[in-house]
Amino acid sequence: MFATGSVVIDAQMHGVLGVQFIAFAPFVGVTIGVYLFGRISMAHFNPAVTVSYLITGHIRRIQLLYYFAAEIIGAILASIFIKYFIGNEAHLGANSFNDSYPISLVFGIEVLASALLMPVILTAVYTK
Repeated sequence: MFATGSVVIDAQMHGVLGVQFIAFAPFVGVTIGVYLFGRISMAHFNPAVTVSYLITGHIRRIQLLYYFAAEIIGAILASIFIKYFIGNEAHLGANSFNDSYPISLVFGIEVLASALLMPVILTAVYTK
């Protein structure tokens, strides 16, 4: 919801918030989710986390299907919520790279957000 919502809110504000907001808002959303529900769900809010748990042996292959299904359903419900309660000014649906931003900026923000997220998951979820 934070990822899609940040794009729509930025579009409503005519791009004032920029790519930094669009990239950082999902990190904030996932961080909140991890701290609130991480011990219960093991932070399965993103397929990358789920695949990592499969690779490290924390879940079985059949669980991968269940988690993926839940993640997809959650994403669809969040997008429906955004569309009907916040708006669809961003014309969401097209999944293509916006080349108006330099690749170094996009990549740098993604690396920073990922680097910030890893300690969150490790401290809030990881158990020995």
